[in-house]
Amino acid sequence: MKINKLSIGKQCLSYTIFLFLTPFLTTLLAATPAYQNQLIKGKIADQYGQPIAGVHIMVLNTKKGAVSDFDGSYEVSANPDDTLVFSALGFKTLTISINQRQEINVQLEDDVTQLGEITLNAGYYSVKEKERTGNIATIKAKSIEKQPVNNPLAAMQGHLSGVNIVQSSGVPGGGFNIEIRGKNFINGVSDPLFIIDGVPYSSQSLGSNDVSGQIFTGNISPLNAINPNDIKSIEVLKDADATAIYGSRGANGVVLITTKKGKVGKTQFKANIGSTLGKVTNFLELLNTEQYLELRREGITNDGFGPFLDNPAFDFFWPDVKSWDNTRYTDWQRELIGGTAYRNNAQLSVSGGGQNTQFLISGGYQKETTVFPGDANYKKATVHNNINHQSNDSRFKINLSTIYTNEKNLLPRSDFTSQAYTLEPNAPMLFDDEDNLNWENNTWNNPLASLEEVYEVKINTLITNAGMSYMVFPNVEFKTSLGFNTSDLESYRTLPSSARNPSFGFTPQNYSSITMNNSKRQSWIIEPQLNWSKQWNNIKLKVLLGSTFQRENSEQLVQRGTGFPNNNLIQNLTAAETIEILEDADSEYNYQAFFGRINLNWKEKYIINVTGRRDGSSRFGPGKQFGNFGAVGLAWIFSNEKVFKDSSVLSFGKLRASYGTTGSDNIGNYRYLDTYNVSGFDYDGISILEPTGIFNPLFGWEENQKLEAALEFGLFNDRIFLNTSWYRNRSSNQLIGIPLAATTGFSELTGNFDATVENTGFELDLRTINIQSKNFKWTTTINLTIPKNKLIKFDDLENSAFANRFIIGKPLTIVKLYNSLGVDPETGLYQFEDYNDDGAISNPDDRQWVEDFAPKFYGGFGNTFSYKNVSLDFLFQFKKQRAFNNLRWRATPGFRGNGPVSLLDRWQGEGDTNSVQLASGGLSPSVGPSDLNQSDSNAAVSDASFIRLRNISLNYQLPTINNALDINVYLQGQNLLTFTNYDGPDPEQPSSIRLPPLRQITLGLQVKF
Repeated sequence: MKINKLSIGKQCLSYTIFLFLTPFLTTLLAATPAYQNQLIKGKIADQYGQPIAGVHIMVLNTKKGAVSDFDGSYEVSANPDDTLVFSALGFKTLTISINQRQEINVQLEDDVTQLGEITLNAGYYSVKEKERTGNIATIKAKSIEKQPVNNPLAAMQGHLSGVNIVQSSGVPGGGFNIEIRGKNFINGVSDPLFIIDGVPYSSQSLGSNDVSGQIFTGNISPLNAINPNDIKSIEVLKDADATAIYGSRGANGVVLITTKKGKVGKTQFKANIGSTLGKVTNFLELLNTEQYLELRREGITNDGFGPFLDNPAFDFFWPDVKSWDNTRYTDWQRELIGGTAYRNNAQLSVSGGGQNTQFLISGGYQKETTVFPGDANYKKATVHNNINHQSNDSRFKINLSTIYTNEKNLLPRSDFTSQAYTLEPNAPMLFDDEDNLNWENNTWNNPLASLEEVYEVKINTLITNAGMSYMVFPNVEFKTSLGFNTSDLESYRTLPSSARNPSFGFTPQNYSSITMNNSKRQSWIIEPQLNWSKQWNNIKLKVLLGSTFQRENSEQLVQRGTGFPNNNLIQNLTAAETIEILEDADSEYNYQAFFGRINLNWKEKYIINVTGRRDGSSRFGPGKQFGNFGAVGLAWIFSNEKVFKDSSVLSFGKLRASYGTTGSDNIGNYRYLDTYNVSGFDYDGISILEPTGIFNPLFGWEENQKLEAALEFGLFNDRIFLNTSWYRNRSSNQLIGIPLAATTGFSELTGNFDATVENTGFELDLRTINIQSKNFKWTTTINLTIPKNKLIKFDDLENSAFANRFIIGKPLTIVKLYNSLGVDPETGLYQFEDYNDDGAISNPDDRQWVEDFAPKFYGGFGNTFSYKNVSLDFLFQFKKQRAFNNLRWRATPGFRGNGPVSLLDRWQGEGDTNSVQLASGGLSPSVGPSDLNQSDSNAAVSDASFIRLRNISLNYQLPTINNALDINVYLQGQNLLTFTNYDGPDPEQPSSIRLPPLRQITLGLQVKF
């Protein structure tokens, strides 16, 4: 059987339309008079042989009809002389005479122009893709399912313009950073609002840096709870027209995640199993033993301690040179991060239903290991169900959706990556002859000792939503959305005395400890809405009114227990000799809003969309709690003008523009109040209460003004479709924590600064159908984003605490550095520009060189090829940027610990012009400061641009067995190839030494019956 990806998408769209049309078809069938007829059967397929579900089969000139099932089969009663009309969204209508036949099989041809009827989820309403006035980017299930990823954000990387996503770690269960059209606010997170099936979902980690900081940097993405295979579509709202209806919550954009639903038809079972292998994509070229020892000895000699190298009494100071085997070599990258990560994934779903009720139930389980030594693993079990029901007259509808996820992550306490880059190449063996940890006479810290430590996190997540609607009058619909979500996180890390060098003399009684984090977040939301629509000849009017009531509660308790009778009791906090409360916090956030929308469409050519919202937040004091936000969007579909109606070239053309405001209250709870906290320490037996916040009821909402202009057009029956947009976002009234002197007893005071941040940019989305024939199809997609960020206003910046961080006219992402002048040929030390001419290099006066780490442009280039029953998809992601290089973590040769081979190009004598300063054993008072300054200079910054084969998928659809069993075999890859000149571990997340995203290959099997 042949496969066509576009056809599958059309089937989904057809089924969606069918859900709404079924009640009317039922009524029509019931009203049809009885007459002599026969049962006509058959199957419907597209031009590639793929079954089409949801096709409407009508008997011409009657009110009789039927709808095809998921396997393309249909049955309809008709007279032998009647004519059947087959119609479906995305396909050309076909009319066939029965001519006494009882079985009629048909093939429908693609109709690309009908794809303009595709609707997008805009949150509180849906809109046809070609009638939208706002900027909405989308990625569908067919693209998500082709990627072996664990997090929805990973599936979005490189696919959407204006959306910059960076994976923070290759450790399973780690997090992602996402920015939509840049960084809008000086302080606070840049994460957008996430809404899953109508329920707002916080993307902020519940992790504690005290527990997970060394493995995750505290960033445990809550979105790991969403199984990508359960997702139907992801829409990203970017401009004011699309986001203003969300008010303050849409300041950084909105991400709408819609999960899959059941479809009308026979009960269908689907099983999907896959196995994945993962490896580190790139190893650094580090010094071997001979090179390392050469630099070490040279450095010790340069420091003036060369004569001591032959004195056995000083062996303890330089064990790597003196007592360790000088011929041993270990590639620590392959030893510590060179393993293979395995992920096994299985999912089973059952769906189906009648015309009134449809259902879907799915369950998934995965287990993933790491590339680290040991038996660390990440397990996730998910259950998703959805039930749709409508009354016989279609006036009442209800949808129930539930997602439950259980995650358990068992990992080393620390990321081995930094040790893999810095361990001496001649370091001792990991185990002694008796398979015990080898401490080599207490001369080193065995990296595998961290496997004695344990880090574990358990997360339970529940997201549930009930959506109900009732058609009060023919044009008036009342509906409400009731949502609830909860997330519980329990984590701990242990530090037993056995994980430390025995020479320290640590015992369980004086050293062993456990740190525990128990966090919980609960949120409920109620959103009643009223929709009214009316059409008068050429005018269509839609009005939406609604309100939001939301409450969120969060709790976090972080404790540390120290001193245990033995290490076997380390997980029993009550056995600890000392218990500290590091954090004990709970907070409540209340949010209430009213919102509305008016959409006017005249002659299918001129569209105006007005949205507004009045927000109320408990994060502000009296008189400041409410803010008003709104937007207007305009669109002119000029291709519907008479002059273009008969054009054989231009099939679609639209100009659109929008302007509006959103806001932000993203400052945390209770910041306007005097707040206190129990410190966890006693003074003479009395608990200490310490102040944590200063009363300031005057600060109010941040505001983000968004402007956009765009041009969309399709050529040659939309085989070439281009969407270009220019935007400008200006964020003002910045909420900033104003630093205070330590003598005040407070670190900062929250207030509004008269500062303005501007983000401008250009976005391009191009999709083309290059070749389309009976057996072969080739499509291409390209997206490109050219962003620009700058601080355009900040009153009295020069005299503020932010003078050393920001510059008027420069981006917020700048870093101020020393200007490196290379190596002094006479002294062999790094030189730097003395900006203030005081004869010394000092911070911050001489850190005046400015580097911007924000991407200059980024995007993706994808292609899909399908030939008969084989398809190939791939996407290249590209990014132009600068970042810190290897000099950031190792700028001087001769220090203890390995480094890149570039350190061999060092200064060795007067007159040398080498790029690296003289070697040092770390004991020279002059080399140390120049080493630190070099790592904070522009020499430690270089080009980090890259082109990455983000994902590739090869699918083979086996011929259908007995018209009932579909089998699809697939091979998928993630991060397979990277083209870059970057001098560092990985260009995607270059500013930290963390495990980079892994190269992954997946082999899988999908069965439907």
